[in-house]
Amino acid sequence: MDKDTVYPHLTECAAEAARIAHGVAAGQLPAPTPCTDWDVRGLANHLVLYTSHGLEHRALRKPLPDALASRDFTADTDWAARYAAQLDRALTAWSDPVVWEGEVDLGFTTMPAAEIASLITKELAVHGWDLARATGQDHRISDGAGALVLAVVEQHADVYRQYDGFATPVPAPDSAPAFRRALAATGRDPGWTA
Repeated sequence: MDKDTVYPHLTECAAEAARIAHGVAAGQLPAPTPCTDWDVRGLANHLVLYTSHGLEHRALRKPLPDALASRDFTADTDWAARYAAQLDRALTAWSDPVVWEGEVDLGFTTMPAAEIASLITKELAVHGWDLARATGQDHRISDGAGALVLAVVEQHADVYRQYDGFATPVPAPDSAPAFRRALAATGRDPGWTA
């Protein structure tokens, strides 16, 4: 994977995640999500931390500050607008072709920059879907983005399962759209509703 393959889908999934975040009402923050360990607040904080701040810090080759990891971003009434602005900064950083070269040090391992970007695209798409489902919103991504997410899920599923990031796969027909199959492969029920 390279910038030309990943970046268009990264920007698409970021825009969709930002749109969904804007649709979350304050009263929905305690609601359940398809991620059984998180309510909407916990899911939103994970999304903000890793897909906007994390995305920018990976581009800049800087570690995430500990203070960000413990912050409740949703405590700010304008958290969704701040998330969208932070996503824009992160995407601007990744628009530089130089950022896609070499490896990114994650502290415990290094990975090619393009692979990091593809993993965060998967996070944006899958957790964007989680947030949309939990708050009664639609989730829309292109078939191309869905195919990229499925490829990333299939490539990294075993590692995610070792760390309880994915559950046992849910059956999905081969004829199902790629993103639906990606959700099922992560252990999510594509038909989940709040």
